[in-house]
Amino acid sequence: MHRREFIALIGGAAAVWPLAGRTQQGESMRRVGMLMPYSQGDADGQAVIAAFQRRLQDLGWIEGRNIRFEIRWAGGDPDKARTFAKELIGMTPDVIVPSSNQVTTILQQETHTIPIVFVLVGDPVGSGYVASMAQPGGNLTGFAVLENAIAGKWVETLSEIAPQVSRVGFILHPETLANIGLLHAAEASATSGIKLVALGVHNAGEIESAVTAFAAQGNGGLIAAPHAITFANRDLIVELAARYRLPAVYAFRNFATSGGLISYGTNPIMMWREGAAYVDRILKGAKPADLPAQFPTKYELVINLKTAKALGLTVPPLMLGRADDVIE
Repeated sequence: MHRREFIALIGGAAAVWPLAGRTQQGESMRRVGMLMPYSQGDADGQAVIAAFQRRLQDLGWIEGRNIRFEIRWAGGDPDKARTFAKELIGMTPDVIVPSSNQVTTILQQETHTIPIVFVLVGDPVGSGYVASMAQPGGNLTGFAVLENAIAGKWVETLSEIAPQVSRVGFILHPETLANIGLLHAAEASATSGIKLVALGVHNAGEIESAVTAFAAQGNGGLIAAPHAITFANRDLIVELAARYRLPAVYAFRNFATSGGLISYGTNPIMMWREGAAYVDRILKGAKPADLPAQFPTKYELVINLKTAKALGLTVPPLMLGRADDVIE
């Protein structure tokens, strides 16, 4: 290559390289706040965060280049949740992503302007997060954990695998409207031989006391409604069910993989990926009021055969055939 051509080539490259550098450096950094109901070390909490971030990366949002995540872990503690909510709002993020009714309600009380995309909350309309599923109307939108009718399926599933059960302890946070709706739906679906007993709890101590007292009367089973309190005390609830030999149905597969008998509900990973798609749209200019809130379109049945055997239960073949996953 002649010296003159080489100089021209270097000159052309110099003109291009700074331009490329300016393009990358010129990208505005967007900030996403996340308020989680899990404890920071919870493997399932880490898994859904990873799925959420991977989906945003697929959509072009690269951490450290054009997006920054501020993640806070409330661990089912409402006082922590409120402190972290104020902290996140003080950072003026472009959008905040909460999960569970507990932290979503707190965020809603603290800001009416910052866009909020909730993931896995109960009854968005009844809880006052959106005016309607089709037209949210405010600064919140997102994805519900399930429809109330699923609570009836929990009762039916429990009756199918453990027909001797005549009393069902429904573990719920008593001030959460979505949980009350689930309890009413479950009661409406119960046969005349099944009595539902509300076990209202706020912390681990109340969970242990309520389940222990309920189990003492015999012929019982359990249903754990989805809430930050049950998320944070998953291992305790599963252990109590095993200790008192109570067949139990849960809303999430991580209860079954942790030793619970059966779960029937939403796939959290899929819902968090959907939440990421909404965050992408908001970061590109969409308003929460214009993005319909959504219910899940698919529910999964997971059965833990090892736990069934420990409880002396035989899983009906038809139920096994319907299962999306069987843990042996």
